[in-house]
Amino acid sequence: MPASWATPGLDLHLDRTGPRVRAGLENTLRDAVRTGRLAPGLPLPSSRALAADLGIARNTVVAAYTQLVAEGWLTAERGTGTRVADRAPAVAAATVGPGRPPALPRYDLRPGSPDVSAFPRQAWLGATRRALTAAPAEALGYCDPRGRPELRQALAGYLARARGVQVTPDRVVVCSGYTQGLALLCQVLRARGATVLAVETVGQPTHRNAAVASGLAVDPLPVDSHGAVISQLGRAAAVLLTPAHQFPLGAALAPQRRHQVVDWAAATGGLVIEDDYDGEFRYDRQPVGALQALAPEHVVYGGTVSKSLAPGLRLGWLVLPAGLVDEVVAVKELTDRGTSSIEQLTLAEFIRSGGYDHQVRRSRLAYRRRRDRLVAALRQHAPDVGITGITAGLHLLLELPAGHTEAGLIARAAARGLALEGLSGYHATPGPHPPALVVGYGTPPEHAFAGALARLTATLAVPPPRRRQSAI
Repeated sequence: MPASWATPGLDLHLDRTGPRVRAGLENTLRDAVRTGRLAPGLPLPSSRALAADLGIARNTVVAAYTQLVAEGWLTAERGTGTRVADRAPAVAAATVGPGRPPALPRYDLRPGSPDVSAFPRQAWLGATRRALTAAPAEALGYCDPRGRPELRQALAGYLARARGVQVTPDRVVVCSGYTQGLALLCQVLRARGATVLAVETVGQPTHRNAAVASGLAVDPLPVDSHGAVISQLGRAAAVLLTPAHQFPLGAALAPQRRHQVVDWAAATGGLVIEDDYDGEFRYDRQPVGALQALAPEHVVYGGTVSKSLAPGLRLGWLVLPAGLVDEVVAVKELTDRGTSSIEQLTLAEFIRSGGYDHQVRRSRLAYRRRRDRLVAALRQHAPDVGITGITAGLHLLLELPAGHTEAGLIARAAARGLALEGLSGYHATPGPHPPALVVGYGTPPEHAFAGALARLTATLAVPPPRRRQSAI
């Protein structure tokens, strides 16, 4: 029969099976330890407490515990009580079922992530303590779908100061990351009757997928060394751009094209969606200011802390034209009950205290040094590889010389324990395309960067395989 017991700090559940009480208790406890349901080191209830909760004799529980201690499943020491033994469950080591996450590579130069080991844990904990101490009780209730007012105010001040955004707190909507914000916008656009979103022909597949999932078709825009080719916007109702640092090719949208796209939006009633995913990280000159400042009523500005702090925080934001705020908030309210208030309050305090600016400056210096080391090593050991997109961000593009393929280099790198990613996966249009690698130099922890760099240059230094000559 099912039974449960409660002890200070623990809630446990037990199903006893079989007609013999002691044997059933032993079997159930043994199985719970074997499968890992009772974790190593877990303190078990006293024999008296367990007997009372199960309605059985205390001697029965004592006998069951004694047997399992003898078998090595439990331990019993004076003063510490009975605990699950420190042994790995037998089934855990053997189970590798479908859906089990793959093992992480030893070295990783794939783009899309900062060095999460550099997250400012102590400063963040300090900001959390200060934020929770000052927070009103209602802050721990259900959150306003727009986001906490403390964070919207802090973001408005920071974005105006650091990115040149034209913003007031009432125009800010906090999201669980930028992709959620984009999905909300796509749903609003579809509800308004839009059918097509223009996207850069090389960009994040997840962003294109979010548009398609909302019922929009995606229309790829060509991208050249000056950014997206705005003259080919065509029938789109909105356009998604990465103007400060095109992902993943690396170009900044040229000034003429910045004006061209806001003129298009004003003339047609179209909407520009600006993804400022790594706008703070520019190395060789001042950061490019936000496109949104040219036309605040026609441009949605989107940002995130995924590159400046960590993706796991799931904090992003939209700065919206006045006419879009209510519609986006209404869709967000149906999607979730709001992004975590505690993380929002902490980020607001982190910004207000200057901790966020300090983290961005520190990270900018660290990533610039990594970029310089990477470029120098490539020019020394792989001079035939073209290097572009180095002025900003956390990645660069390596254009491969004739004879090399993305798949071949990725496989050779994997044999050395290094994960790489090719450019082909970012194209919205079918190939063939010139082979290239997108190298995320922000991803490895600092202690692993030198090893990742050595494996990358060794992989690129291998001559391409010769093609077999056909017999005549």
